[in-house]
Amino acid sequence: MSVTLDGDKSVSVPQRVRRLLRGPRPESVPALVGSACTVVGLIDVAAGVFPRFRHSRMHTLAEVLPGALGPFAAALSLSAGMLLLLLAHGLKRHKRRAWRAAVILLPAGAAAQFAYRHSIVGVLVSLALCWLLVRHRDQFRALPDPRSRWRALANFVLLGAGSLGLGLIVVSVHPGRVVGDPSIADRLQHVLYGLFGVEGPVGYAGRTSWTVAYSLGALGLLTAVTTIYLAFRPEHPAARLTEDDESRLRALLERHGGRDSLGHFALRRDKGVVFSPSGKAAVCYRVVSGVMLAGGDPIGDVEAWPGAIERFMDEAQAHSWTPAVMGCSETGGQVWTRETGLTALELGDEAVVDVADFSLAGRAMRNVRQMVKRIERNGYETRVRRVRDIGGTELDRIRRAAADWRGTDTERGFSMALGRIGDPADGDCVIATAHLTGSGADSPGGDLKAVLHFVPWGPDGMSLELMRRDRSADPGMNELLIVASLQAAERLGVARVSLNFAMFRSALARGERLGAGPVLRCWRGLLIFLSRWFQIESLYKFNAKFKPRWEPRFVVFRTSRDLPRIGIAAMRAEGFVNLSLPRPFRPRRPRPCGHARRTHPEQHEMSAA
Repeated sequence: MSVTLDGDKSVSVPQRVRRLLRGPRPESVPALVGSACTVVGLIDVAAGVFPRFRHSRMHTLAEVLPGALGPFAAALSLSAGMLLLLLAHGLKRHKRRAWRAAVILLPAGAAAQFAYRHSIVGVLVSLALCWLLVRHRDQFRALPDPRSRWRALANFVLLGAGSLGLGLIVVSVHPGRVVGDPSIADRLQHVLYGLFGVEGPVGYAGRTSWTVAYSLGALGLLTAVTTIYLAFRPEHPAARLTEDDESRLRALLERHGGRDSLGHFALRRDKGVVFSPSGKAAVCYRVVSGVMLAGGDPIGDVEAWPGAIERFMDEAQAHSWTPAVMGCSETGGQVWTRETGLTALELGDEAVVDVADFSLAGRAMRNVRQMVKRIERNGYETRVRRVRDIGGTELDRIRRAAADWRGTDTERGFSMALGRIGDPADGDCVIATAHLTGSGADSPGGDLKAVLHFVPWGPDGMSLELMRRDRSADPGMNELLIVASLQAAERLGVARVSLNFAMFRSALARGERLGAGPVLRCWRGLLIFLSRWFQIESLYKFNAKFKPRWEPRFVVFRTSRDLPRIGIAAMRAEGFVNLSLPRPFRPRRPRPCGHARRTHPEQHEMSAA
């Protein structure tokens, strides 16, 4: 069945996209060849490192595999094994360049098998894998991932460390052939010299010296060649919003921005975007560790969402990325699962306060009311204004103070962070500030003690993006500013305010009720334990103070086996996990006007009642 949606091309509802995005199955050729390369690579490395393995019964099988060759068996096994291990992951992900390298490496291994060992079985094993690759070459069409020349530095450090470790093993696994009793420092020096092709201080009897020298030289050459290749290959930078993309997104948000409280976060300039064929909808994303992460619902007309989702899926298929959506609404989750065959799982709840229903009166709000009054008596006052109503000098002071108050240099935030404060294009954003009368001018923000930043949520809403406060300020700054923002909302024409996102909120709430079962209580206990690092419970309790209504949010994914990978990618995108190498120190450049470091509301300290 096909339907035409508001000017978009005819969309075959789930069938074609489901076939495209189910991804490589375990029995598929790319997965089979990738797994075979992994096994062969591991055996080749073992054969190259351990001399007893090369002469054991186990090696009767290993001898017929690519890499176990002739008089230079150890060096060739190490180099071939390392290369196959490097290529295996790319082959599983259908990468075209990995296919090209494997198609060159396997015939070379077959020729070497025949020339040095006259092993017909070894030739057949190599050629069989090569034949599978050539026969199913149409399955290896994935384009390269975003990358930069920093990947060359990472390769040099990681592969160099691996070569150093393997080299120490190679030097140490010949105890009966070593001349004298060299120390660990001598062995390490021998490895370092050997990686550069120079004879070291450790001596061996017989031909063992040549075996060790060739093995170390092969590791050093492999490290140098791969690093040089990565350094000089063309860059594929990560997608970024262009000025035209941002203009089109703002036009869509102006017409349909009230549908999703996370819509304005699509304007982060470190995201890529795909538009529907009609241009009436868009999906913004970022690629992290091979995972194509979208945040929130698609932007634009719901009737045009399927066209944007199909473009998103096509892009994931073209690069063999794992598709995932973080924090979409229930409506968004229904559309994603219906159009793609993906699976949705409830991730948590968003706290939304209706301004008309908010009041500090009553017993339920007593703690918040008393805290706010106590802070006000201590001399604090609040100001809630649109960005366009704040002068440039004061905006600069707010940006500098917010940057100084951040606890770490890690930039956090993805799905609920804009990454800038006071940009001229974000004039509708709202900034709430707390000031202490009579405070010293020598503090980073002068009398400024706390900042809240809200982004627009359609014409009558706003969504909390950032919370920062001076560590020396009185506890309760966040509560004070949220109450001030809710009380000023009607003056600003705001009817609803989205606060933080509380992960696994329903599990925490149900687990503390009377009669909760043992499984639910154990799950709640695990979440409380994890709250030591991720503030899961504290954020839920902080949001609950303002008596919000809870809107469920979902994660959409392909299969359950993708969840660990998606979870790590999401934590990297949000700034919880940093797996990249630190860049060399460079003098800090002044930030362009309107920009501030990214943050995430969940990462800021919640003041206790």
